[in-house]
Amino acid sequence: MKPSLEDTLLSSIRTIPDYPRPGIQFRDITTLLGNARAFRRTVDELVHPYAGSKIDKIAGIEARGFILGGAVAHQLSAGFIPIRKKGKLPHETVRVAYSLEYGLDEMEMHKDAVTAGEKVILVDDLIATGGTAEGAVKLLRQMGAEIVAACFVIDLPALGGRAKLEALGVDVRCLVAFDGE
Repeated sequence: MKPSLEDTLLSSIRTIPDYPRPGIQFRDITTLLGNARAFRRTVDELVHPYAGSKIDKIAGIEARGFILGGAVAHQLSAGFIPIRKKGKLPHETVRVAYSLEYGLDEMEMHKDAVTAGEKVILVDDLIATGGTAEGAVKLLRQMGAEIVAACFVIDLPALGGRAKLEALGVDVRCLVAFDGE
C-alpha cells in the first residue's frame, strides 16, 4: 500500500529543536529534497491542481522557494521569478518592505520579471507568520501580476500566515500542517 502524502511528507521532513533560537521547532526540508521519491511526490502535488491551466510564471521566495518553484515552473512550462532579499539581484528592481516577527526586512524582484495581467503562482517551503509571503504577494501585485495561488509544503497554522494571505484574497494551498508551532 502506497503511503499517504501526509505520511510521506511527515517522515521526510526533519524537525530541529531550538533552532535558530530556543523554543523554535525548525522544519527542515533538506531531508525531503534529498529523498528523490518524496521530492518528486511533493512537486507533483504542488503542480497537480494547475496542470492544464494557463500559468505564466511561478514566483519562488529565496531560497527553498527557488528549488521548489523551479521544479514546479518546469512541470507547468512556466517562467520563473526569483524573489530575493534586498541587494541580491543585478538588474533594475522593485522592492517591498515586509514584517518579520522581530522587525522589518525588504525583498525585491527584477522590474521586468512579470508583465501586468500575467497569472502567477507563489511557491515556498513553509508559511508561518506569513510576513514574507504577504510581502511577495504585494510585490507581485504592485507589478500587475494576477496571483492564482500561494503554495507551500508546510503550514504552521497556529502562527496565522495562511489566514493573513486568505484575507488578501489569495487561494492558499499547503500539503501538510504541523500543529502547535
